[in-house]
Amino acid sequence: MSEFINVSEIFGSNVFNDAVMQERLPKKVYRELKKTIEEGKELDLATADVIAHEMKEWAIEKGATHYTHWFQPLTGVTAEKHDSFISAPDENGKVLMSFSGKELIKGEPDASSFPSGGLRATFEARGYTAWDCTSPAFVRQDAAGATLCIPTAFCSYTGEALDQKTPLLRSMEAINTQSLRLLRLFGNTSSKKVTPSVGPEQEYFLVDKAKYLMRKDLIYTGRTLFGAMPPKGQELDDHYFGNIRQRIAAFMKEVNEELWKLGVTAKTQHNEVAPAQHELAPIYAEANVAVDHNQIVMKTLKMVACRHGLHCLLHEKPFAGVNGSGKHNNWSITTDDGINLLEPGVTPHENVQFLLVLACILKAVDTHADLLRESAADVGNDHRLGANEAPPAIISIFLGEQLEDVVEQLISTGSATHSLSGGKLQTGVRTLPDVTKDATDRNRTSPFAFTGNKFEFRMVGSKDSIASPNTVLNTIVADAFAEACDVLEQAEAFDTAVHDLIKQYLTEHQRIIFNGNGYADAWVKEAERRGLPNIKSMVDAIPALTTEKAVTLFEKYGVFTEKELKSRAEIQYEAYAKAIHIEAKTMIDMAGKQIIPAVVKYTKVLADTVNAVLAAGAEANVQLELLHETSGLLADTKAALEKLTKLERQSEQVEEGEALARYFHDTVIPAMAQLREPVDKLEMMVDKEMWPMPSYGDLMFEV
Repeated sequence: MSEFINVSEIFGSNVFNDAVMQERLPKKVYRELKKTIEEGKELDLATADVIAHEMKEWAIEKGATHYTHWFQPLTGVTAEKHDSFISAPDENGKVLMSFSGKELIKGEPDASSFPSGGLRATFEARGYTAWDCTSPAFVRQDAAGATLCIPTAFCSYTGEALDQKTPLLRSMEAINTQSLRLLRLFGNTSSKKVTPSVGPEQEYFLVDKAKYLMRKDLIYTGRTLFGAMPPKGQELDDHYFGNIRQRIAAFMKEVNEELWKLGVTAKTQHNEVAPAQHELAPIYAEANVAVDHNQIVMKTLKMVACRHGLHCLLHEKPFAGVNGSGKHNNWSITTDDGINLLEPGVTPHENVQFLLVLACILKAVDTHADLLRESAADVGNDHRLGANEAPPAIISIFLGEQLEDVVEQLISTGSATHSLSGGKLQTGVRTLPDVTKDATDRNRTSPFAFTGNKFEFRMVGSKDSIASPNTVLNTIVADAFAEACDVLEQAEAFDTAVHDLIKQYLTEHQRIIFNGNGYADAWVKEAERRGLPNIKSMVDAIPALTTEKAVTLFEKYGVFTEKELKSRAEIQYEAYAKAIHIEAKTMIDMAGKQIIPAVVKYTKVLADTVNAVLAAGAEANVQLELLHETSGLLADTKAALEKLTKLERQSEQVEEGEALARYFHDTVIPAMAQLREPVDKLEMMVDKEMWPMPSYGDLMFEV
């Protein structure tokens, strides 16, 4: 019998949230902190000292001995340096537990070893972490004990952003400013703040840890570089939403408990399409909090998996032949008094404010499709996007029948007179209750789909931070709002001007709307006819960061400087080249040290068997045929290994940056595929007891 958990009691119990602050902080200090959180008012050091003291006392009560400035450098993972609360011993040899406002507000980790894309030289070590008080501090409990984690931004000594958080916060300020301008045009004087809200769905795989440790490719790269498909994959769709196995259910139960303690609203859990694949989804949170929470989710999935003898794979494509993992980024914009700007209402054709917001978003996505695609660019995602299991690499928007009908009315006649309604679902069974249908269906093949009162950006990779796509979304929509406001604020007749502007934007950017099958070859041709970009790889996506259009956009709203954008492009190229280089070296290592020796042993067994059968005077045709086929594939493997080894060594002669990334993409990856092909065939022939690593079947079905 499992232990009863009272969710309401444990939820947020390890978070220094608003309730804790109200309880522990003096009223004046609490008010000053709230002004900082809500209005961006600067926090003085005396106030920070009081907050730090109370935060420390609260954390110590939770068992914390250390604190850390928890930040998100451009490595793709979080970073932290732990300091204990102890002070220097007094004359009696005793120590005090102290934590100052200065230590709360600012930290100084070494910035020289984090990716900077040329913003910092190796000898320039100083960098700063700055407390993001809009994201609550929390106490994490793990094998290290309890640690107070303080979410922070990370900048260089010269002020450039070296992290994911800083540009996100800048973009949130941009969309807040421009959204309020738009709302004021419609007579809204009560809303004081507009915030993007995000709900990221997290997909992941679970495999047995003992088997994971027998696969060098999983250990070094996060995905299998070799592997033949088992007799059964996901063809029967029986894993999707299927009964959750007990071992996995126990894991999910503990994940939920850990997340709830940290204030993460883990809401939905289920089996995903591929064997051993699962999903976890939270309730929406403000964008920067959602980014932090998603990092906590990924860390927690891995930590709890270890406790259950499992390993969590967050790579976008751990196994060839079955669906990979993504992270659907559900995005909306909401006022401080509860108005969702993406809520169409019952009669969207009459909701002029919504129609303007919608038209602006169409304009933003169409104009900056390359930037949005780049925001989801990742080495692992190259295996996924456009592979009939995830959205295509072509950016388009799904609106659904209701909104598409309204758009067509506005474009063709200049006015919309009606909206399609959902009606009742006809099941044909009298005993079932009447079910009200939504006004539109969903489209799982669309990369950017409207789903009722939000947009779902489905391109993001499973292990990626959601900071980058939300930074881009916030900025491009802020820009579209700003341009609309520039026109409407000068208009003499607002009603006429807004009507004309909506029609103009919808007409000019109608090409981005597509409600059909994004997996179909016909769509690729149609998208080309429409002039929509089809950016197939990460290497091809990176240049979008440094176009004149992108630089102008981001500098206009203070989200990125040109220098920061160029640094990020350099970091992306370097990350791509390093990831593929590691994969290539791993394949070389596995093929040379494990696979070829195993096949040689197997061919020796076959040869001995042939000789024994012939010596007994019997026919050995089958054994000889197997020996010849195995030997042929072994020769192919050896030749492909030599080719890959040569190309890997030649990479040292290629100039770093874009050239090296393109070398690995264009030259090394095809050679890796050539090596994998004969090896996967050999796996189907060699005695399983002699094969040097667990198979796909072992990994995906024996959990």
